[in-house]
Amino acid sequence: MNRDGHSGANFFTGIEVEHTPARGKFTLFVVGIQPIQDIQDWLDDLQLTQTVEHIYFGANHSFPRLLFNDHVAWEAWENMIQPFLEKNYFCTLDLDVECVDGLTEGGLCENINFIPMISVKLPYLQQLGYNATIKIDDRDFRATNPGVWCHSLHSLTSTNNFTHWNSYTKDKIL
Repeated sequence: MNRDGHSGANFFTGIEVEHTPARGKFTLFVVGIQPIQDIQDWLDDLQLTQTVEHIYFGANHSFPRLLFNDHVAWEAWENMIQPFLEKNYFCTLDLDVECVDGLTEGGLCENINFIPMISVKLPYLQQLGYNATIKIDDRDFRATNPGVWCHSLHSLTSTNNFTHWNSYTKDKIL
């Protein structure tokens, strides 16, 4: 992801600005796979001045598009996140919608403090018109969900759920 000042950054901090259960919490953002001890060391250093309640994994679009059966890669991410869930941190994993099958194969979603941030890329959103509809579907008819959910794109893009790009400029690179 191309963000000013973030080139080569593995960790940064800030207030979570996105509309999730962790909104407003002081957050340690983790880019890519990092050693557990490095994450813990940053948490220990940060806790001296401010309480960290939330860790955002896969920051800056660093979670790769993993296939559901890529057990080795999934295990590396799960092994990095799980120890912090066990310490009662809120933990977000930002992943592409294509990776949801793989996510459900592991145990992260069973933890109440885990926040799967399912990223759906939808460029040129405002050019789709008032009647555009988002359909939350299943992989096939009656495959895993009880049905489908359709939402007006107009209602989904309410200002109550909007986070402007300017909100992402207050991070501190570590």
